[in-house]
Amino acid sequence: MKPEDRRAEIVEFLISQGSASLDELAERFSVSKMTIHRDLDFLESDGLLRKLRGGASIESSGQFESDFRYRAQLSAQEKASITRRAAQFIEPGTSVMIDDGTTSQTIVPWLIEKKPLTVITNNLSIINALTDQSEINLVALGGSFSRKYQGFFGVLTHNTLSALRADVALVSASAIEAGIAYHQDQEILTTKRQMVASSAVSYLMVDHHKFGKTALHRFFRLDAFDGVVVSNELPYHRIRELREMGVKVYIAED
Repeated sequence: MKPEDRRAEIVEFLISQGSASLDELAERFSVSKMTIHRDLDFLESDGLLRKLRGGASIESSGQFESDFRYRAQLSAQEKASITRRAAQFIEPGTSVMIDDGTTSQTIVPWLIEKKPLTVITNNLSIINALTDQSEINLVALGGSFSRKYQGFFGVLTHNTLSALRADVALVSASAIEAGIAYHQDQEILTTKRQMVASSAVSYLMVDHHKFGKTALHRFFRLDAFDGVVVSNELPYHRIRELREMGVKVYIAED
């Protein structure tokens, strides 16, 4: 097997398993542990995984965000309930900006119910799903494509967003702690911030796994959003704390 093929399969294996030991990977691919070490070094330098003592993981940490395909498997039903609630802030005939998150991709059915609509997004999953939809004016944001995030980012994306104005922005974050939203990747965060700046109102969509965690870059205080949409999977004491901070909390199941 060519090194590039083996490395691609290592990533696929971690997407399915979350993490693996050196011994497990060496046995699976019939190569030495030193070869796996080199593969993991290469993949880590590309931001596709993080090395651990004796192995590797694709799971998120404070400085590393996991692959889109891995995150899409987590809490899928909860994310869909959150986006269904968030879609209630969208009125037919208006414009909405939607970010790259795996929560965001679950909003497609609710967008279709809101037609006619203008949808502005850098999320490849949403772009592909809405391409053939009538009565949806799809504005696909250009830029540099990230396989890890399955979206478009960079200067072109930022410049396009700066020239637009939407009625609503629906965005996500990777970590929430003490009333502040965070993300690991500065470039991705720049795009999210510009979506908020380019919209009349903005709502943050987050599942309960994001709470109690921080990441490298600060996004916004939660009370800077017009609302934060969560599910009843989030313990009530956290919802109470947010409301005491002045955060408008919307529960998906309400």
